[in-house]
Amino acid sequence: MIQIKRVYDPPDDLDGTRFLVERLWPRGMKKESLKMDGWIKDVAPSDALRHWFGHEPAKWEEFQHRYTAELEEHSDFWEPLLAEARQRTVTLLYSAHDHEHNNALALKEFLEERLKRSTHTH
Repeated sequence: MIQIKRVYDPPDDLDGTRFLVERLWPRGMKKESLKMDGWIKDVAPSDALRHWFGHEPAKWEEFQHRYTAELEEHSDFWEPLLAEARQRTVTLLYSAHDHEHNNALALKEFLEERLKRSTHTH
């Protein structure tokens, strides 16, 4: 199972393995106060894509297409997340204020699609 959670929300026993999936460290967050198992910067959208998107909901659909294209070029960035998600619950940590339009949500959907494909091919 893959879930997403804001870095500012308290950790929970049901989070499983927690990965920060942001390119930049979250504002106001002390490194020692963020309970996480890893920080995977490279799985986040490129700086150019992040700046283009600017968290504008009107650009969400196009952002998802562009982000998916970036991810497809770099399976080495997200394959460890997929491997972990096959074994246990994975929580993708993000810092955006918008719960419905953020890279963690797009990444979650991307990974879940890959999980579905892998279970159908075995």
